[in-house]
Amino acid sequence: MPKLALLQLPASADRAENISRTEAAIREAAANGAQIVCTQELFTTLYFCREQDPEHFDLADELPGDITEHHCALAKELGIVIVASGFERRAPGLYHNTAWVVDADGSFLGLYRKMHIPQDPGFEEKFFFTPGDIGYKAWDTAFGKIGVLICWDQWYPEAARLTALQGAQILIYPTAIGWLPEEKPQLGEAQHCAWETVQRGHAVANSCYVAAINRVGTEGDTEFWGQSFVANHYGQVVARGSISDQQIIYADCDLDAIDEHRRMWPFFRDRRIDSYSNILKRWDD
Repeated sequence: MPKLALLQLPASADRAENISRTEAAIREAAANGAQIVCTQELFTTLYFCREQDPEHFDLADELPGDITEHHCALAKELGIVIVASGFERRAPGLYHNTAWVVDADGSFLGLYRKMHIPQDPGFEEKFFFTPGDIGYKAWDTAFGKIGVLICWDQWYPEAARLTALQGAQILIYPTAIGWLPEEKPQLGEAQHCAWETVQRGHAVANSCYVAAINRVGTEGDTEFWGQSFVANHYGQVVARGSISDQQIIYADCDLDAIDEHRRMWPFFRDRRIDSYSNILKRWDD
């Protein structure tokens, strides 16, 4: 029964400070028995997508690279799986919002590039990120099979399903989502409810655990709402963070229960794959 740790942290404009704060949290989580430790989205930086500024491209890392090598050494030292999210420079003019997974023996398992890229006031991601082109991923790790998706991917049942169909027992979503001041009084509670509910639905529909790791603090006008959580295969929230506090959220994941649950709630067995061809259309005219 692996223990999951979600690192709900603030960020600063100082890259070294963000990396150091995250490493300290990783070490604390491991000391408290965590075996799979997950960062928020774009953990090395502030959420720079609040504005379209070409200088922010300088924040990107080559992946694999120094940051992943650091995590490989750290994972091996602590005997844990690390899931982290950052800004990838793939080639001149080609950038991705990317997560990586490192196994407990320090081996680098691979990358996932965010597939769904939003474009909204305060979330100017299409300016920075090319949509992912390496598909949906699930990896066998020392502590279970995990799939990784990123933030806006959270809203798409297709992404969760295709990752679960590769055998993922835990879906992990590094996230950076918050309220804008003009929306929070009227829509803030409803927005958070929608965000949590849709992911709990993915947990139910795919008989798996879902973990969403959000940041905290205010950056510019955006108030990140924290409340990182883990939901089990019934959609029950088994752990949740606060709205504003830096903290580590822990949850034990009973992976044997998932296998038993999938026998009794056979969603994969009863899928009518012969009837789903129109899902490949933008709209069923």
